[in-house]
Amino acid sequence: MKRITIYDVAKEADVSLATVSRVINDSRVVREDTRQKVKEVIERLGYKPNAVAQGLALSKTTTVSIVMSEKLLAYNAKILNGMMDVAHIYNYNIMFYTTSKGISKMQDVIESVIKSRVDGMILFNDNFTQEEMDVLNEYKIPMVVVGSRFEGERHDHVGNVYVDFEKLAYDLVKDCFAKGIDDIALMEDKLNLSMMNQMKKGISRAFEEEGKTFDGYLSYNDTYRTSYEFYSDYLKDHKPNRLNIAFRDSQAIAILNAAREHGYSIPEDLQIITVLDDKYLPMSVRPSVLTTFLNMTWVQLPCVF
Repeated sequence: MKRITIYDVAKEADVSLATVSRVINDSRVVREDTRQKVKEVIERLGYKPNAVAQGLALSKTTTVSIVMSEKLLAYNAKILNGMMDVAHIYNYNIMFYTTSKGISKMQDVIESVIKSRVDGMILFNDNFTQEEMDVLNEYKIPMVVVGSRFEGERHDHVGNVYVDFEKLAYDLVKDCFAKGIDDIALMEDKLNLSMMNQMKKGISRAFEEEGKTFDGYLSYNDTYRTSYEFYSDYLKDHKPNRLNIAFRDSQAIAILNAAREHGYSIPEDLQIITVLDDKYLPMSVRPSVLTTFLNMTWVQLPCVF
């Protein structure tokens, strides 16, 4: 039998997740007719909110949840190791959740986190919808969103640590303009679309200030399994841009290999810059791929578990 979740109730009652959450918690801000409709759906579907309500207990559990996309594990391994060390020092337990497209759903993670009564959450994931964030906010779970800018309403219990990728891209392109380079491309990274939007915005702003239009965003559809396949196909009908910006080292290597296979030389015909690096890139690629964190800005808001 399918397990009934708060998502099923919201869909059946045609209300938001936050509204269902408020009804469960007997909030006064819900209209009476809406409250009755949601309660009727809860009873009809057999949803058991009591398990969730138990998660509202004020007692400390000395447990923190970490939520991360499976695809981001390799790039955050050092940060995770540091968190584990600090948790051990302060005798905190870590509940670690990984999410992957089509397998581990965000709604299941949220249900588990609420029911487990954790003292706080650390989110390495920008795939939460605004409704899902509203549910977490409703339960006042202290949380820190890491790696991407949290665009939702500011709350005292929500912190945000991120690199200002818009400023990074803007400063990088302005520096390139000063060196006489304006033939610039940004390779799309489908695993980090939030960062992509920020970088594209920064690059576009730099171009606009020069009276130009940025049209070098290299986006590709799902018919291509990898960046390498896309860029190899792209070079059949296009010359490479003078400067190519990639978000991850694997994409930088894909650009480099595809360009070489089409007879282009690095750095004579094109140059490549990547934002995210790892220890293998300097050892495996010649000539070296430049990694840039020019004038980047870290932003942090206070949040206490």
